[in-house]
Amino acid sequence: MTNSSTDETGFHGRVVLITGGTSGMGLATARLLLENGAHVVITGRSDDRLEHAAEQLDKASEGGARLLAVRADSASLADLDRLATLIREHHGRLDGVFANAGVGVFQRSPDVTEQDFDHTVDVNFKGVFFTVQKALPLLESAGGGSIVINASWTLQRGLAVAPVYAATKAAVHNLARTLGSDLAERGIRVNSISPGYIVTEMFEAANPDPASHEAIRSQVPLKRLGRAQDIADTVVFLLSSRSSYITAQDIAVDGGLVTAIPAS
Repeated sequence: MTNSSTDETGFHGRVVLITGGTSGMGLATARLLLENGAHVVITGRSDDRLEHAAEQLDKASEGGARLLAVRADSASLADLDRLATLIREHHGRLDGVFANAGVGVFQRSPDVTEQDFDHTVDVNFKGVFFTVQKALPLLESAGGGSIVINASWTLQRGLAVAPVYAATKAAVHNLARTLGSDLAERGIRVNSISPGYIVTEMFEAANPDPASHEAIRSQVPLKRLGRAQDIADTVVFLLSSRSSYITAQDIAVDGGLVTAIPAS
């Protein structure tokens, strides 16, 4: 956030949108923002998951007083329009956006169907672009703000089972840079994060065998898998005024995975 009135250490009175906020990195970020005084809007595609997330965030949100949970599919422009309308009605503005909603289809390229391709691109790339576009008037109402896009370490290294997923993440990585240039004159900063192996529902689904986790961990110089909280800490920093001179950048939160070789 770039507003001069932003609390250096907290988010009191600020409004932040998190897409895909019902679990994992999105949920952890929502909790941390709420604990720092923010008003948080989370989205998800399931009423049940939204209800469960709201229950988990009940204490941090003061019984839901600072939480707005909205069923919305990031791939649907109609849903994004409705989301923007609800945010304007409830808050009148946005100070920050974490474009986090994403899906993963982890298959070798011969096995990817057209449906797999379209769904992954619609959520991971189209959804991010239009989430940002629909949020712009709300960010401008606040005099500017900060956008963080969730990319991935897979844009740095080829992963055989992620041809489409990795391509969409490379696309939004570039999008953060181009939007960082495009929106700077509006007082809006745009950055991306590239998580490494973070233990979330998506990670568990892609790696159901616990024995495989040790092999994955051995690739990481810090010798541990990432936690959702690791991502939340980084996102909240990028949304805060403490990062006011950072834009059009990508921050890898991966334990050194893509840039360092683990010591033997």
